[in-house]
Formats: sequence, C-alpha cells, structure tokens
Amino acid sequence: MRLSSRTALAAAAVACATALAACGTDASGADDEISVVASTNVWGSIAQAVAGDRIEVRSLITEPNADPHSYEASPLDAAAISDASLVVYNGGGYDHFVDDILGATGDKPAVVEAFALFESGAYSDLHAGHDHGDEDGTDGAIESDSETTLSEDHSHESGEVSDADVAGGGHSHEGHDHGGINEHVWYDLATADAVAHAVAEQLAELDPDGAAVYEANAAAFHENLHYVADVVDKLADTHGNAPVAQTETIGHYLVSAATLDDVTPPDFTNAIENGTDPSPAAIAATRQLLVDKQVRVLIYNPQTEDRISREMRTAAESSGVPVVEVFETLPEGVDYIQWQARTAETLAAALETAS
Repeated sequence: MRLSSRTALAAAAVACATALAACGTDASGADDEISVVASTNVWGSIAQAVAGDRIEVRSLITEPNADPHSYEASPLDAAAISDASLVVYNGGGYDHFVDDILGATGDKPAVVEAFALFESGAYSDLHAGHDHGDEDGTDGAIESDSETTLSEDHSHESGEVSDADVAGGGHSHEGHDHGGINEHVWYDLATADAVAHAVAEQLAELDPDGAAVYEANAAAFHENLHYVADVVDKLADTHGNAPVAQTETIGHYLVSAATLDDVTPPDFTNAIENGTDPSPAAIAATRQLLVDKQVRVLIYNPQTEDRISREMRTAAESSGVPVVEVFETLPEGVDYIQWQARTAETLAAALETAS
C-alpha cells in the first residue's frame, strides 16, 4: 500500500477514534492520568519493565503470528496512540502505522522511537554513573526471572553492550550489507538499553513523583541485559565465524553480535524482506547452501513465511541443517530478557548440534 493511502486510512481511523472517545471509550489501557502505548509487545515489555507497578503499558501487536510490517491499525488502536501520554515504537518504517497515526494526530504524545536511538547512538547520557558491582560480577548484580546471576565480563569485539560501549557511544553499523540499515533493532541489545532509559526519562517528566522508581527500573533492566550479553559472548567464543543462512534478516543483530558469518545471498534476503520473489539464481544459490550443508544453521522467521521460505526450511530439514526460529513478537509468558536469552541459547544449542 502506498504511503498516501496508509495516511488517509490513519486519518480516518483517528477521526473514528475521536468519535469513540467522545462516547466514553477508554482505549489507552492504562490509568486515567498517564497512558503508555507500545506498537508491539517487544517494546511493550521493555517499557513495562521501566514503568513497573506505577503504570500499565498497552501493547497493540501481541499475536505470535502477526506481521508488524503489514499491520493495519483499528480505530481503537488509533485512539490509544493519539490519546497516549507516551508512545514507544520501533520506527524505521517497520511499524509504519504508528507514524501514520501520529501524523494525523493534533496534539502529539511524547514518543520513544527505537530506530532513532539506534541511528543516533545516543547512549552516553542514558548510562552515566551506573555501578555494576565488584569485579566478580556478583555484588550488586540483579538476577533475571530465570534466576541466573548476571556477569559483567563482556567482550567489545563480540558486539554486545557494555558500559564502555555505552559511555563512548560505541555502537557500530558495520556489517549491514543487506540493502541498507536493518530496522529490526530489538535484537540489538544497546538499542533495547537505550529505549529503557529513554522511557525512564519520559516517564519521569510525566510523573515526577515516580522518577526514582523509573530510573532504578531502567538500571535493573540494564543489569539484566548483561545476562543476555554473556550468552551471546559465549556463543561468539564457541562458534564465532560459523557460516549460517537466514530466510530474512530479522536476527541480523544477534548474528552480528555472535560474530557468525551470514553467507545467504543478499539478493535472496533483500527480496524476502521487501515482499518480492527472489530471482531464480538467488533461490538456487540459497538452496544449494542448505542441500550441501555449507551452513550450520538456518535462521527462520515463521511470522512472514511464504512458499519460498518454506521451501528453504524443507531443504534445511531434509539435509539435517538445524532450523532456529526468530520472531518479531514475544511468545506468551516471557519478558524481553527471557526471550532474548532463550533465542541466543537456542541458536547456540543448534550450532553445537551441527558442529
């Protein structure tokens, strides 16, 4: 759908939402004073970790089979966004419906756009003064819901977040060779960290009485990210440079942080990402990687699967190449930290099986 058409639909949705709101419908899903709305439950989970018990965050896209790229907002979605105190979303053209609705909204809410934070690399102001405990990584560490003690031993070379990286703006855009910057930034730990701190800053302005709570919750989220970073570090140490293939580049930042070698033909992943059919040559080359077991894992997004991606999965499974699924929304019953750790652990296990 062309942007102009989407914008027209968004304007209509806002108009309808205004009528619903006039009838007394509360679409925010939060309290009467402050409402926080996230485009997907990925960003909603991060926002909720910061908001804690003070504010309930509403996520618009929660279905495990939903594709945020093609999501069409309902009038109630439009009301939730236009009436929100704070909107947290991916940006970068990924969840375009948010930009469409915001563009058609008069009084715009505060926003935290993950992709904009990724692009700016604005992390230093968000992390100054954080204490990560003694050198053994245990004093002051916060345990995740999986009861794993967090460690602070992180390698800059493996590409994941560390205090040095954050303080120095050490985010890198290297390795983006699939037709431009990759918008799937929820797999980038530094961006998730930046979003948490940006949410804390915005909520502190909206709710000054809760500022200390939001700051502490963002710091706790930062500490818990260290567990995920440790898992990725171990993956890089054990399986760095292992060749992998992807049906599309959803997991790009995980692959990059783990220093894996994505050998999928760019023509294939670019076409899948853009919703077009890859060329016969690109399909044949990708299939050959799997049939000949030139890769150790196929990373697969089931939320946007089509005939061609299913064909690649079949080729992988027939050849004994493990398939690791990556998603665009959170599975039920897990938070962002658990989800990211589980994905990295699953990838590590698959690579171990294939070694």
